[in-house]
Amino acid sequence: MEKYRELAFLPDALLPWYDKNRRNLPWRQDTDPYHIWVSEIMLQQTRVEAVKGYYARFLEKLPTVSALAECDDDSLHKLWEGLGYYSRVRNLKKAAQQIMDKHIGVFPDTYEQVLALPGIGAYTAGAICSIAFNQPTPAVDGNVLRVITRITDDDTPIDLPAYKNTVQQKLKEIYPDRAGDFTQALMELGATVCGPNRQPDCENCPCKAFCLGFARETAAHLPVRLPKRQRRIEEKTVFLLSCDGRLALEARGDKGLLAGLWQFPNVPGKLDTPAVLKQVEAFGLKPKEILLQVERKHIFTHIEWHMRGVYVEVQSCGGGFNWMSEYEIRELAALPTAFRLFLPQEQL
Repeated sequence: MEKYRELAFLPDALLPWYDKNRRNLPWRQDTDPYHIWVSEIMLQQTRVEAVKGYYARFLEKLPTVSALAECDDDSLHKLWEGLGYYSRVRNLKKAAQQIMDKHIGVFPDTYEQVLALPGIGAYTAGAICSIAFNQPTPAVDGNVLRVITRITDDDTPIDLPAYKNTVQQKLKEIYPDRAGDFTQALMELGATVCGPNRQPDCENCPCKAFCLGFARETAAHLPVRLPKRQRRIEEKTVFLLSCDGRLALEARGDKGLLAGLWQFPNVPGKLDTPAVLKQVEAFGLKPKEILLQVERKHIFTHIEWHMRGVYVEVQSCGGGFNWMSEYEIRELAALPTAFRLFLPQEQL
């Protein structure tokens, strides 16, 4: 028996359902490859509702590939502030510059050329080529894999690259003429009716008639994943150094986590009061008063920061830092969420 034979029924079941039930999302208003690209990058690891506002602001400020390629880093990071995973936006700019240099500003329209752009993997290349250019290029992510494992009643761990490659090939074999709509229909089903972190809504699923997971009552237990790697915990002391209504900021390095963004000065470990005062002096500043201490936590994919924020008033601005008002920080500085947790200044 062919393991994936049920997939042949997908186009006829999904396309009519998608026509009636698809959500009205901003990036579904056209098939401009630039718009599709920006939306797909933003939607990685990020909720749809959170992306809507960012997407509109981003395209308002940077309506074309050339505008993105020419945007200065500070302005670009500010547009992305709060979305996280900042390597995504740095790669967006690199890819835009590559499009300007190698493709005379025209977005490439072949899967191989799109895949060669910085920050674009098989999923994003498949999404762009199918949605923007109506090509039979599957976009296989966690949502799609969930749908496929349930339809085929497959307990193979979806984390395995070989399994993802197999699903991609099997889907390519059954793509209909409406390639872009089919790609989005699969996405839509995996995000809604067959969505994550909840019971599948099998009674309202267009695939109910041929879904083996529904027939065998295994759908709720799928997909299977490999055991997650435990996050590494890092402790930090974050310094909110205030002087004349301004706070000290510094730029992070151009490599590694949160590269190129702003941060409040910080050091490894959670310091006690004497160590805090000593560190402030090591910054080249004279502490006047410790105003407040707060504890915060921020979770990245593989790292968890446990942070002690220490609000210290100092005698004068200095220490080689950039000193900004809270307004300037909010309006001009791209400050990652991990550090924005210590705003607003009402905590003082």
